[in-house]
Amino acid sequence: MDKIPAVLAGLLPAELEKLLLPLPRMRAVQIYKWIARGISDFDQMTDLPSSLREELKSRFRLYSSTVDNCYKDTSSASCAEKIAVSLKDGKKIEAVLLRDGKSRFTACLSTQVGCPAGCIFCKTGSLGFSRNLTANEITEQFLFLRMTALKEANGKKEHSIDNIVIMGMGEPLLNLDELRKAIAVFTDPAGMNFSRRRITVSTCGICEGLSDIADNGPYVRLALSLVTADEPLRQKLMPVSAVNSLAKIKETLAVFQRNGGGRITLELPLLGGINTREKDAVSAAQFAKGIETVVNIIPWNPADGLEFEGKPLREPEKKETENFIKLLESYGLKVTMRRRKGREVMGACGQLGVIG
Repeated sequence: MDKIPAVLAGLLPAELEKLLLPLPRMRAVQIYKWIARGISDFDQMTDLPSSLREELKSRFRLYSSTVDNCYKDTSSASCAEKIAVSLKDGKKIEAVLLRDGKSRFTACLSTQVGCPAGCIFCKTGSLGFSRNLTANEITEQFLFLRMTALKEANGKKEHSIDNIVIMGMGEPLLNLDELRKAIAVFTDPAGMNFSRRRITVSTCGICEGLSDIADNGPYVRLALSLVTADEPLRQKLMPVSAVNSLAKIKETLAVFQRNGGGRITLELPLLGGINTREKDAVSAAQFAKGIETVVNIIPWNPADGLEFEGKPLREPEKKETENFIKLLESYGLKVTMRRRKGREVMGACGQLGVIG
């Protein structure tokens, strides 16, 4: 059986240098910088001799995955584009490029094929879990989205992606080792040189992973998908929370902040008639007490086939959302509301599930 060529994207300099032997270190440095810039093929490495480029083509692949389709949401000036990515084993994932009104770009990346958390309000959770993504596969999503962003910006922006959010398919802290490797690639000063403060990891609240990050980093921004701090209701909505208590989650978040982590975002996807009670506002305020937080309200984005206790989920009414925000603010919480982007292409929060 023919040997499958090794993939170069997603490797750190030392790994790349070792893989490229017997090429000299100078060549490894050049190749690493080209990959960090987001080139699409070896022929774009214009400072390498053509003979070396041909050798690289015969020995290696730049990427392990490919973009199948790109779906563009044109429903507003602040549009989103979702890409469907085919992995080397034929499995598929999605990633999203978000743009705000100031033409700043955010890459929303996936960490797993499907998701084992099983949150009842999330389309990805309904797919079940297939496998973790490798660091290469996580990094490649970013590079693919950056190519899209550069086209959007007509190549005028040197750094076309302003922020990275690990909020796509999967629970990031259940794939922490590979996520760490990808973040190391993103933040490497010799390559992409992304600031940790511009990377946000969103989690359901996996205590073991939170404790690991609190003790060992990386000290990126953290977002907790709180949903509700009413523990019995949370366990019904998020089965994974049965073995990850809110008390333990809060304890690990406090350690994270003491060890150098910043403010925690508490994400509250609002489910009409379910977690918009005064009781939910009170419990959220109690949970936030003693840690530095901001609450991010996310009105639920519809996805077919999702229900709770035998009834289809629904979006919260506008007045319902406004009243709940007022309740949270009355209990002293700082509140923001996430702008809806990508719904036209099922690319908004909680909607990711492979098309086609």
